[in-house]
Amino acid sequence: MANEKIHVKDREIVIPGDVLAEGMSYIPSGKAIREDKNIISVSLGLTSIKGHVVKVIPLAGRYIPKRGDAVIGKITGSAKFGWMTNIRCPFDADLPIAEASHSYLDTNRYPMSKFFAVGDFIFANVTEVSNRRFVRLSARNRPYRKLHDGIVIEVSPTKIPRIIGKQGSMIKMLKESSGCDILVGQNGLVWIKNDDPEKQMIMVNAIKLIETDSHKTGLTEKVAKLLKGGK
Repeated sequence: MANEKIHVKDREIVIPGDVLAEGMSYIPSGKAIREDKNIISVSLGLTSIKGHVVKVIPLAGRYIPKRGDAVIGKITGSAKFGWMTNIRCPFDADLPIAEASHSYLDTNRYPMSKFFAVGDFIFANVTEVSNRRFVRLSARNRPYRKLHDGIVIEVSPTKIPRIIGKQGSMIKMLKESSGCDILVGQNGLVWIKNDDPEKQMIMVNAIKLIETDSHKTGLTEKVAKLLKGGK
């Protein structure tokens, strides 16, 4: 068709304002929008071209909570009915006492800090989001729980799908190759636990490699090599 043209290749890095395609037959997706007859990028990201669908996958971005998300949070305080939790969004999330554990928590007999103290990390499920200004969490059902020991690292929330991999392939390889316990929060926090500090650090380096090279080909092979002691 006349004036129908695509200007980028698949898996190409683009910046805001880049014209990706022109013509009404192309369909924008992700961080791509239509502006008159053009498809443009509104984010720093990686292109995905499938047929006439032109998508931009952001390479950076903040976490926007959604119901059903698995997140790692940090306890920041307590109130009469529960705990405030930082999940890397602009406001604290609420962890009610009734949703904090599968066991009964007797907060009338013991102080709140006996169960969750400021600075503790939890693995929790987002059960409610209201106007993106109120978030409620639950840790009643496994695998959700208070996280003991281990280390927590931050990555871009947009890289979490790559860390998990298709059908969990990447996270499975990370766990089996390292012997580490690993939990991944969709808010960009990753918990790693191993009695061997060296193995923990190898895992940190592997996850950081995935974060920085997520848009490159051959990533799985690079990560496997690192886990085996290569560089």
